[in-house]
Amino acid sequence: MNFSIILPETFLFLWAILIFVSDFFTKEEKKANLGYLSLLGILVSIFLLFSTGQGELFGKVYSSDALSQFFKMVFLLSSFLTISVSIDFSSKIQRHKGEFFALILVSTVGMMLLSSARELIFLYVSLELVTIPLYVLAAYLKPDPKSAEAGLKYMLLGAISSAILLYGISLIYGITGTTFLNEIKTRLIVDYLQIGPIGSGLFLSFIFFIAGFGFKLALVPFHMWAPDVYEGAPTPVTAFLSVGSKAAGLVAFLRVFFDSFLVYNFDWVTIMATLAALSMIIGNIVALLQTNIKRMLAYSSIAQVGYILVGMVAISERGVSSVAFYTLAYLFANIGAFVVAIAFELQTGSSEIKDYSGLSRTSPILSLMMMIFLLSLVGIPPLAGFVGKYFLFAAAVEKNLIWLVVIAVLTSVISLSYYVGVLKEMYFRKNEEQVKIRIPLGIRIALLICIIGVILIGLFPNPFLDFASQAALVFKY
Repeated sequence: MNFSIILPETFLFLWAILIFVSDFFTKEEKKANLGYLSLLGILVSIFLLFSTGQGELFGKVYSSDALSQFFKMVFLLSSFLTISVSIDFSSKIQRHKGEFFALILVSTVGMMLLSSARELIFLYVSLELVTIPLYVLAAYLKPDPKSAEAGLKYMLLGAISSAILLYGISLIYGITGTTFLNEIKTRLIVDYLQIGPIGSGLFLSFIFFIAGFGFKLALVPFHMWAPDVYEGAPTPVTAFLSVGSKAAGLVAFLRVFFDSFLVYNFDWVTIMATLAALSMIIGNIVALLQTNIKRMLAYSSIAQVGYILVGMVAISERGVSSVAFYTLAYLFANIGAFVVAIAFELQTGSSEIKDYSGLSRTSPILSLMMMIFLLSLVGIPPLAGFVGKYFLFAAAVEKNLIWLVVIAVLTSVISLSYYVGVLKEMYFRKNEEQVKIRIPLGIRIALLICIIGVILIGLFPNPFLDFASQAALVFKY
């Protein structure tokens, strides 16, 4: 067996242990250096990811393929950006700063293992490795009651969704007698040819899987945790949740539904298309009412999941490649917006949109970057978000999902209203007390990476689309 294919996850996990141990022996004033040490570990993991080949391990429970490599890259990038901005944000953390960085690494390891899961129990354990560190991270600002509330809500609702998913797994095992995704697919095809329409037990298991993964995606109506957790959690953790956690739920959904449940796609595609429409409508409309930028971006991210699902329900190679491509574009734009919010919060202590008034006069470069990130989330050319949405909508039109594309376009217009609201505060409102925002090194690095990503993907999408298309070839449609 070629054990080198699991080397990136193994190395990053051992590196996280090193950070945990180093935290005990590092003086408090030097613990920010553990953040830079964590960044080094991620860079080595990225090198290992592209240095190792593809294959299967542990009786085909673990598989390294083009899909897993693509999403592992997304996870490592989101982790790198999160830790980069956390180095300066850690001044708000009173104790255990090293553990903060290490927990992000551990959650990233879970995401990487999840993307390679080809068996349901392994997938479930990997998903728990993703979420349990996030429960702790959400409540990391201990003196802040909102942070404690965020951690508690996230843990309670996460436990419920985990139980629902586990029950769905037990139903599938009872129906098919296996937990391996390929074997489930084979037995469901046989059942479909012999029996025909979907049975009630199988349909119920689909509902449980959609609910379990829907929680990770913050998909309507499983989104109730997102606004409060996004607002109360440390802002770098919120950024990580908005991209890393969502991408983890997305790849888990792809693995299960496109590997195992594809033969019954008509039954679950209708449900997912309806949830996509609801997410776009509710996410965008409620975002209009928000006055806190973290809550606004929370509802925005709910709507963004709806856009991603537009490509997914197309059930085609083009649909999956557009989903992967848009996830990468969304990574840079959304985390970029959060990085600006972090820089502003560190200086002013505020996350209220009204406090951004006059920012363009004191910090023109920061305001310009925020504008680019927000316009990319809307889908304005020539930025990455426009190209991503084009491919998503084109895949849906190809499959005659015109009604869903119409909803997506109309709700994108709605989203322009609340994004422009932030721009209006920065560029057209005056604030005599506004001060120039200082941008520390870690935040500068993250901003530079995000702005390059948004512009580069928008202007030269073909290399990234080719990478995403290779990931989509994993499935047989």
